Order: sequence, then structure tokens, then C-alpha cells
Amino acid sequence: MSKFVPFGDLTGQKLLLATFFLALANFMVVVDTTIANVAVAHITGSLAVSTTQGTWVITSYAVAEAICVPLTGWLAGRFGAVKVFASCLIGFTTFSLLCGLSNSLEMLVFCRIGQGLFGGPLMPLSQTLLMRIHPPEKHAQAMGLWAMTTVVGPIVGPIMGGWICDNFSWHWIFFINLPIGIICVLGVLKMLKPAETPTEHVRVDVMGLSLLVIAVGALQLMLDLGHDHDWFSSQLILSLAVISTFAFAIFIVWEATEKNPIVNINVFRHRGFSIAVLTMGFGFGAFFGSIVLIPQWLQTNMGYTATWAGYVTATMGLGSVTMSPVVAKLSTKMDQRALASFGLFMLGGVTLMRAFWSNDADFMALALPQILQGFAVPFFFIPLTNIALGSVQPNEVAAAAGLMNFVRTMGGAIGASLSVTIWDDHSSIARSEMVSKLNVEPTLSELTARGFSQETALATISNLVNKEALTLAADHVFLVFSVIFMAGAMIIWLCPKPRKVEGAAPH
Repeated sequence: MSKFVPFGDLTGQKLLLATFFLALANFMVVVDTTIANVAVAHITGSLAVSTTQGTWVITSYAVAEAICVPLTGWLAGRFGAVKVFASCLIGFTTFSLLCGLSNSLEMLVFCRIGQGLFGGPLMPLSQTLLMRIHPPEKHAQAMGLWAMTTVVGPIVGPIMGGWICDNFSWHWIFFINLPIGIICVLGVLKMLKPAETPTEHVRVDVMGLSLLVIAVGALQLMLDLGHDHDWFSSQLILSLAVISTFAFAIFIVWEATEKNPIVNINVFRHRGFSIAVLTMGFGFGAFFGSIVLIPQWLQTNMGYTATWAGYVTATMGLGSVTMSPVVAKLSTKMDQRALASFGLFMLGGVTLMRAFWSNDADFMALALPQILQGFAVPFFFIPLTNIALGSVQPNEVAAAAGLMNFVRTMGGAIGASLSVTIWDDHSSIARSEMVSKLNVEPTLSELTARGFSQETALATISNLVNKEALTLAADHVFLVFSVIFMAGAMIIWLCPKPRKVEGAAPH
């Protein structure tokens, strides 16, 4: 094995600083995937839009990020990993500023798309550059730091987002990226220039990329606009569904026959990879849909501030941080299908616990499923990642990892859209059913006897019915997600017994 030669004088303190800037940049991007979750109620109130429309702030970022992930390898090969990383940091920071300055939903969603497009390559490139600047014997520690920022980011996001929204305004959840982004850009340009990767003129699969953008964009627009346009009774939604279906079909045929595909779909020939990635997509959709819905329900129905909604959401962090190294160790010794199945069953169980939440639930009743979920997530995420990447040929691992991240991110975006849509639709159904069975007169008489005016008494009853309907609808969403987790726990056994992947880690 040839001796590792540092790039320039990238040793000692300079190497530590370079590692810090890469980890900090990754942390900033990961935090941004969840920081907006607890801010949706503030954003919808400030911009006078519905909760369903407010969710576009989350889904637009996720979809743009998902589309850009498959392009990362081509961009790095064509322009150099360090140049692309620095350029993406500049773009991400610029769009963060524009997000904070947004005064309409349209502008905010457009800027979140920009954030996602530039943020997509930052996670995989930070991983690549960390591996590049450290000697092989230090790769495990470098990846440990990278994994820690990836795990801790979603925990810090809701707490930070809630505190900022309650004490300043939602605009500041984007403005805080400015100093971090500027520091990271300057640090990367100063420290990492000697570690630039070689470049070559590689042709990009323009047709494949165009079809991917059209298919994913049409699908997400259909999901985001469907509720407001009464779904398939609308010509627009019907057209979007047809466009998405045809674009996906043509995309699959094109990519299967293209010499340099933007997405190497041939890795789906491996049964283990296909089933693991399918399970990952459905499971992450149910997981992300839940963590988007919970803060909104807490703030709308339970009177929680954004800060306290963030605390409830973030209580799963302890388990995730604690169990990640344990599960990584177990993955080298046990059948990873059993570990993944256990994690999915546990996620199904805690989601089922939420399906019995009521309007008088206390903090511990709300936090307990979150805490248990934190312990379950590593069992779900790490073995599924290992099964997927252990099922493909060594020369296909990079393409498989990119495709898996794409499916996972798309699953999250679709899950977020569906959770809020089902919640909204089912609350209307639940309200209608309650109103049809409600005998208002006794309650109305009691309230008027206590000094309430007729109008105030009716408004009080209406408010109680609305709150109960929203809770019943949220419980319905959790029941649906619980079934998805349970189904995933059984489907994973269709994978062939995976090869042992020594030292495998989540990508």
C-alpha cells in the first residue's frame, strides 16, 4: 500500500480546521432539512396561507435536493470536488439570505428550491473530501464525525427553529446560515485548494436529467396542489399525474439503454438492493411525514409554542445518538434483515401509540413515543443501508448510494405532502360526522347560563369540535403510517440473506 501524502501542508491543526469546516457545512445543510418543520405554523400565519401550502416550504427543498443528488458525481468529475463544494456553499448561503427576505409564499418556495439544488451535493461531497484529506487509518474517525453531524443535525433543527421563531421571527431560521456559510466558504477555499480532485470532460445525460426533473416535479406538484384542486376532478391534477407517469416510464427506458446514465437503474437487478431501497423509501416517507405533522398538530391544537414543539420532536435524539454505534457493531454480527425488521416493527409500535393521542395528553405522553422512536431509527436506517449497498457489485456502490439517497429523500417529500393532505381532508370528514351526531342544545344552555352570549357559546363549541376533529385526523394519519412500518418489517425478509459488510456505515 502506498504511503498517504498530505495535500499541501494539510496536517496537524490545518487538517483539524479543514475537517471542522467540512463537518460544519454538512451540519448546516442537515439542520436545514428539519429547522423549518416547527416554523410552518409561524410561516403560514405570517404569509396568510393554509397549512397544506405551508408544507411546500419543506417539500420543495427536499425535492430539489433529491433531483440534484444524482448529479453530484458528474459535477465533481467535470469541475473538481472542492470547486463544486465551495460553489454550492455560496449558492446555498445566497438562497438562505433570499429565503429570509421572502415576503410571499411563492418567493419563499422558489428560494427553498434554490437552497435544495445547491444543498444536494454538499452532503455527499463533504463525505468524499473528508475521506480524501485523511489517511486511510483515520477514515473511521472522520466518518464518525460526519455521521455525528448527520445524526445530531435533525435533533438540533427543531429546537433551534422553535426558539428562533418564538423569540425573533421565522426569517431568522434562514439568516443564521449566513455567518456559518461565509465562514465555511472562506475556510474551504483557503484550506482545501491543494486537495482538488482531477477533472475530465464527461458528457452529462441531459435527456435523462430532463426526464427526471419533469417526472419528479410533476409528481410533487400533483401532491402539493391536489388538496386545493379537489384531486382528480381537476384537469390540472389529472394532467400532472399523466405527465409524471409518462416521464417516469420514458426515463426508465432511457436510463436502461443510455451509455452514461444520470441514474444507473441497472442496480435494481439485485433483489436485495431493490427490496431494501423500496423499504427505505416507504419507511422514511412514514417517518418524515410524522415529524412534519407532529409540530403542526402540537402548535395548532395543543397550544404548544414552536420552542416546546421543537423539544417534543427532538427528544428522539438521545436514542439515535446512543444506539447508532451499537447497531453498527451488531450489523457485523447478526442477520441485518432481523435488525431492520425489529427497527421497523418498533417504529410501527411507537407510531401506533400516537394513534391514541388525545387533546388532554401531557408532555410525557407525547414525548415517550419520540424517545422510543429515537432508539428504533438506527435499527431501521443502518441495516437497510448495509443490505442495499452490500447487495451490489463493488464498482456499483457509488451509483447505488446516490440512488438510495434519491429514493429516501423523495420518500420523505412525498410522506410530508401526504401526511398534511390526509390530515386536512380527514379533519373535514371527522368534523362533519361529529356535527351530524352532536346535540348542541344542552351545552349551549349551560354556557349561556354561565354568562356566555349566544355567539360566544356557539364559537366555543365550534372550536372544541374543530380541535377534536384535528386530533382524530392526526390519529388516522399515524394509524396509516403504523401499517406502512409493519408492512416494511415483513417485506424486508424477501431480501436474500445479505453478505457481511465489515465496517459498513450509513451513507
